[in-house]
Amino acid sequence: MVGRPQNDQARQTILRRAADIASQDGLEGLSIGRLATDLGLSKSGLFGYFGSKEELQLATIRTATAIFLDEVVKPALAAPPGLSRLRLLLDNWLSYSERRVFAGGCFFASANAEFDARPGRVRDALTTAARDWNRLLTETTHEARARGELPAETDPDQLAFELVAFLQAANAASLLHDDPTAYHRARTAAHARLPTP
Repeated sequence: MVGRPQNDQARQTILRRAADIASQDGLEGLSIGRLATDLGLSKSGLFGYFGSKEELQLATIRTATAIFLDEVVKPALAAPPGLSRLRLLLDNWLSYSERRVFAGGCFFASANAEFDARPGRVRDALTTAARDWNRLLTETTHEARARGELPAETDPDQLAFELVAFLQAANAASLLHDDPTAYHRARTAAHARLPTP
């Protein structure tokens, strides 16, 4: 067990860099050789942490998920269930993308586009992360309607779908068009779909 904390810390440093690379160059652009060069490590030493490119990709997804939870989800869970929590989830997501927590914007937007039609363990891990996020937004929207904070005729599944579309559009426009106003537009669009506090 001697040296384990240093090994864990080194692994986290490696995976944090891997997530940044993957957010810009894709998970396929991620390689042990590239990471070794970027971090000044030997390929053999780095290979010992993961064993294969697929394991590196899966570990990178787990790291990106943990960062996403810390940045977006956990702070929102401190708010009461319903509309307050829903607003925080949306604002936190936009802030996470706008602040470039990952160098290439939303890690998952990049990775999902790359693997959406490619079956396998990497796609399965990305699908799980996307379903968890969509489920959380949908459940929070259901809670808001049940508490009377949204009109009774609101379709929570449809509303959650639309809100996710606003977030994804902001991330894509900000990256592709260097459009800093995309986040303001997405916030305006999302909040317009919700009752005024």
